Amino acid sequence: MSVQSAAADVDVDLRQLFASLGRNWLRILVFVVVVTGLAFVAASFATRHYKAQTQVEIAPRESVYTRPASSNPDSDKPILDEQGVATQVQIISSNEILKQVAQKLGLSRLPEFDETIDMSSLSRVLILLGLKNDPMDVPADERVLKKMREKLNVYGVEKTRIIAIEFSSEDPKLAAAIPDAIAAAYIAGQGAAKSESNTAAADFLAPEIADLSKQVSDAEAKVAAYRSQSDLLMGGNNSTLATQQLAELSTELSRVRANRAAAEGTAESVRKALQNGGSLDSLPEVLSSDLIQRLRERQVELRANIADLSTTLLDNHPRIRAAKSQLADLDAQIRSEAQKIMKGLAMQADAAKARESQLVADVNTLKAASAQAGEQQVGLDALQRDAAAKRQQLELYLTNYREAASRQDRNYIPVDARIASPASVPAEPYFPKVGPIVGAAAAASLLLAAVFTLLRELFSGRAMRPARGARFEPIDEVIMPPAAYQEPSTRLAPAVATERANRTADVSWPETVTETPARPRPAAEVEPVATAEPVAEPEPLAKSEPLTKSEPLTKSEPVAEPEPMAVPEPVEVRRPRSVLGEIDVEKAAEKLIASGAARAIFVSPEGDEAAASAVLVAREVSDAGLRVLLLDLTASGAASRPMLDSGLFPGITNLLASQAQFSEVIHGDLYSDCHVIPVGTADPVRAMRAADRLPIIMQSLTTAYDLVVVECGPADAQGISRLGGEATEVFLSMLEADDEVTQAAVKLIESGYPDLTLVTPLGHEPPGNPVPGRRSAA
Repeated sequence: MSVQSAAADVDVDLRQLFASLGRNWLRILVFVVVVTGLAFVAASFATRHYKAQTQVEIAPRESVYTRPASSNPDSDKPILDEQGVATQVQIISSNEILKQVAQKLGLSRLPEFDETIDMSSLSRVLILLGLKNDPMDVPADERVLKKMREKLNVYGVEKTRIIAIEFSSEDPKLAAAIPDAIAAAYIAGQGAAKSESNTAAADFLAPEIADLSKQVSDAEAKVAAYRSQSDLLMGGNNSTLATQQLAELSTELSRVRANRAAAEGTAESVRKALQNGGSLDSLPEVLSSDLIQRLRERQVELRANIADLSTTLLDNHPRIRAAKSQLADLDAQIRSEAQKIMKGLAMQADAAKARESQLVADVNTLKAASAQAGEQQVGLDALQRDAAAKRQQLELYLTNYREAASRQDRNYIPVDARIASPASVPAEPYFPKVGPIVGAAAAASLLLAAVFTLLRELFSGRAMRPARGARFEPIDEVIMPPAAYQEPSTRLAPAVATERANRTADVSWPETVTETPARPRPAAEVEPVATAEPVAEPEPLAKSEPLTKSEPLTKSEPVAEPEPMAVPEPVEVRRPRSVLGEIDVEKAAEKLIASGAARAIFVSPEGDEAAASAVLVAREVSDAGLRVLLLDLTASGAASRPMLDSGLFPGITNLLASQAQFSEVIHGDLYSDCHVIPVGTADPVRAMRAADRLPIIMQSLTTAYDLVVVECGPADAQGISRLGGEATEVFLSMLEADDEVTQAAVKLIESGYPDLTLVTPLGHEPPGNPVPGRRSAA
């Protein structure tokens, strides 16, 4: 049986379908006019609603002159990010503010906000019948708040710090008064909150300041008492007296040590000069002596006299000898004076050494005292830090308290919000808009009327026409009608009778059965025709008369009663007889649909001609309404070339070689709704290097399609192992029952495919004309 649905045998005649709109134009026009009129009446008599808007800006209102100087300038600023504005939106629409506005404007006395006022009789009846809730069960405040929330819309304007307050009402003045009142109540509430916070701060700071004052006094008293008990007298540079004395003694000790070292060095130099008989002129201490200087001057004068006398007197002259004796006495005096200086320096060094020893003892004593004072200083510092911290906190509290008290006394509370744009009384209602409502009603009614007309025409069948190439389900056996009367000497061969019967089948029979053209029967299956008598060609039958009647061939001579003629047995129009249990294309398609298979693998041992089975089965399943894709894995492209009329399209090799994507390799069959992936144009060697990607590609295809048909050509069990998966059917295509097909089937069965199915494309109807617009499936 064919799996093509009967709905596919007819097409929609668009011309006939849309012509129904012209035939029913008056009905459509009347419907549109009635609906438009009703919409106009409803919009004209509907209650007018007015809407007004108030805008509130959220921004700091504190002046630079009044901002507290002791605090951080940014600490008093509100949070103006998106969350901060959203928080203010919720505050504005809170029940507290709405209740204040409702009480201030007396909204509970208006029927618009309380439905219990002037309740209609219909509403009372519905309440009595239990079809409507009694509004009296809800408190009056809750009823008013519910109505206000239905009419109120508070939102933050995008990318700004503006909050819009919209309110709709039947009264235009009330629509403008309520958002202004809500904004004023919000600002007043913010001011009251700040005033309450300021008062609470002042009330908190007053007792804290008193406690801190007492704590500061106690801390400072502890510092003074500890300093007196520890004898930590303070000297210069904010240090204790012991520490200061230790520093001074250390300085004096360093100076004394330097003087001692200098005196010892000078005395040692003089001693060496005297012992070695060297010159004493190079010693600064010797030169600085006044006596030595005078002796040196006298020595210079004597040497000058000796030099003058030597020019006129000999060395043994008494005068020269007396002068030389005086000169020697001067040298002795100079050395004697130098020895005195040396002794003085030695005594000075001894005195400095004694002083140094005393200072060292004093320093050691002060070190112990300073260490003890340092330990006591730690406790003193702790007390001082505690006193300083309490004093600092006290000063901060005093400053804040003075500022809070001054704002409380002067009643100065800056609120971080202001009314940027007050609401104005609307002059026109925002609902209903008569023009847009009437236009929308006209367009909608026109569309509904047109859709209803088209659907009625479509369901009535008048817009249907037979589809081109439509086929009905074939039957298994067709009994041919009896042949017409002929000459006694003529007999119809079975093949001629079959041809004639087929030619006249759709002329006079009540029910026309269209059979799929079958493959011509082989000569061996045609019954032999007796050649003793000539076989006359039957005359064409007139389409206006039934086939059961026949006029005489010649009217001039009486026609003899025809001899009883052996009427040929009814000829059965059959498919090719099954040899190895194979099935045809229709049966294979039915099997795939019934089993719900996701993959169908076709193996063609006989080569490219047998690949037609995969193509025909894929088209049959696609005609049944499933999404089908054929994957051509043959080397020559035998399966995809007839479907695309070309082998130059990108395909599976391009996909494996990463030269194309799925959308570029999937194409549409020219003769059906089936999709196809051809072999492709990439290098096969490079593509086969990525053969491990085939299971991933197959998984992706089975996810997107109901059935994936794979034509593998003359492949073996190992070659198709990568293509299998869940819900997979394996078919073996055959044209003739030869040893090659039998061996291939046996090998596949032995290799783990026991459910192998043989299918033959012989006898199947060839495809019709190409369908335009199906070149690409992407």
